Amino acid sequence: MATMDAFSNPAARLGFGTMDLTQATTYPMTRLTQNYELLTSLYRDNWIVQNIVATIPNDMIRKWYEIKSGIAPDYIDQMAKLERRTQLRKKLLLGMYWGRLYGGAVGVILIKGQNDMSQPLDLDMVLPGSFLGLQILDRWSGVYPEGELVTDPSDPDFGLPAYYTIRDDTTGYMVARVHHSRIIRFIGRELPWLEQVTEVYWGESELEAIYNEIVRRDNVAANIAALTFRANVNYIEADGLDQLLGTANTEMQRRFWNTLAAQSMMESNFGTRVINKGDAIHNTQYTFTGLPEVYDRVMMDVAGAARTPVTKLFGRSPAGLNATGEADMQNYYDYIDGLRENDLRPIIERLLPIMALSAWGMIPDDLDIKFPTMQTADAKEQAEITERNTATILSVYQNDLMDAATAMQELQAIGEETGIFSKISDESIEAARGQTYTNQRLMADPLAGLEMTGNQPREPNEEEQNGNF
Repeated sequence: MATMDAFSNPAARLGFGTMDLTQATTYPMTRLTQNYELLTSLYRDNWIVQNIVATIPNDMIRKWYEIKSGIAPDYIDQMAKLERRTQLRKKLLLGMYWGRLYGGAVGVILIKGQNDMSQPLDLDMVLPGSFLGLQILDRWSGVYPEGELVTDPSDPDFGLPAYYTIRDDTTGYMVARVHHSRIIRFIGRELPWLEQVTEVYWGESELEAIYNEIVRRDNVAANIAALTFRANVNYIEADGLDQLLGTANTEMQRRFWNTLAAQSMMESNFGTRVINKGDAIHNTQYTFTGLPEVYDRVMMDVAGAARTPVTKLFGRSPAGLNATGEADMQNYYDYIDGLRENDLRPIIERLLPIMALSAWGMIPDDLDIKFPTMQTADAKEQAEITERNTATILSVYQNDLMDAATAMQELQAIGEETGIFSKISDESIEAARGQTYTNQRLMADPLAGLEMTGNQPREPNEEEQNGNF
């Protein structure tokens, strides 16, 4: 049985089925993502659109990942050199830029010697020095997902195209057919399944949900700028102006316009206006009260739609009494941390084995990555945090609630964030395993146990001195 539950008050013209103005509201399906010319024009012309496209990817990449593995430091340096040589960070940024702008882009994994890219990527065939980086193509640059989908549920690309055709749109010839294992996908906002199919398995442009807010902001800014031309308006009372303009001959009208032009020139040059005796001139000034608040509200709407704080999107300092913007930035950094884990981590984990084979010739069993925290404290706050945490660990250790190895591990964890205690080695931790604070003192001074129990050492008696005890 179908139900039709809704509020309606026909007498007051409120609710469903009435002649309420809100009932005339519709949301037509525009699919702005498919309008390549509009998206490109917006990006090239509007600095806010450029910030919307670039700010979040820049923050995602700014704190680069850290390799968590037992490999030697030299291996980390080799990986860093490979990333610089292939310009990996820049290529990932470009992929995220165009994915956010157009709703879809790909990074084709290039490996020396593997020319048949229609075959699945075989890690056993990745030789040292063979990783050449990524070739970034947006969805309008000749890359076309094919209709065949990945049917293996264990594949990370399950439900997505199995192959991508790359064509030269100037000639129409196919350049390559690429297997999905050699493709890194970048998309904007996620879409429901049927809309994904409509968008040929791409996502939605970030600008589609923000477009109306950008239009409002641009119009408000343009109107505010236009009002400045009317901030100070002079007008003159002229007797019989309607007859002059309506019935007078052309010569009289010409002389009238010449008079106005001469008065305007004199006012521009000398700041004065000469009029006939008895004529009246008036000045009207426009006040801009309330306009800054209106503009600020529009900016906040744009920033909210872009999921970026006003301070970052518009480059403005926090305003208001005792405003610091810390709460906004904390929420923003939490959002960036989520994007790094959900979007950037799968990309890095797909590329890392390839880069490891190219840089090191092998893949360590414990190879993993970690993203550092986005928000870091200044030197003073860092010192206070370190001192407080260190005192807490030391107190727990001195009360024998943890052994020396655990305490050193806790200090080592602090070092990962602050840089202090970062030189504590795993060998030192292993050597201290099972040692408590009390045992350490007893080993250093056997009489320390008496002090800790409240007893004082005594002189040995005669039998103890002679060894008879």
